[in-house]
Amino acid sequence: MTHRRLGYGLVAVAAGSLLVGCSSGAESEPSDVPANAARMIDIRIANGAVSPANTRTEAEVGQRIVLRVDSDATDELHVHSAPAHTFPVAAATGQQFDFTVTVPGQVEIELHHLGRTVTTLLVRR
Repeated sequence: MTHRRLGYGLVAVAAGSLLVGCSSGAESEPSDVPANAARMIDIRIANGAVSPANTRTEAEVGQRIVLRVDSDATDELHVHSAPAHTFPVAAATGQQFDFTVTVPGQVEIELHHLGRTVTTLLVRR
């Protein structure tokens, strides 16, 4: 499942169950989902193309971000946060990388060898 925009939407978790993600609106509806639930981002690299590409994903400071990657080629995922993170991508399915962002702002996640931005995290308090 690929997520292009995460506001009020469904986010798949590793166990296959679904959680509701919340946007940062002035009013929010009650939810059984903890505020610090992990933000999952599914990434597929095939035949030189990446999905998603150039999207925006909302997250919160300190929230666990999980990148789930299926790829047919090796590459490196770069997370341009402070501190920065680099994850080696193998030509394999079912890879998982996780990190947190401690400073609010925009954080680009890009593939180094393909030179493509996967998504930009909009990290809020």
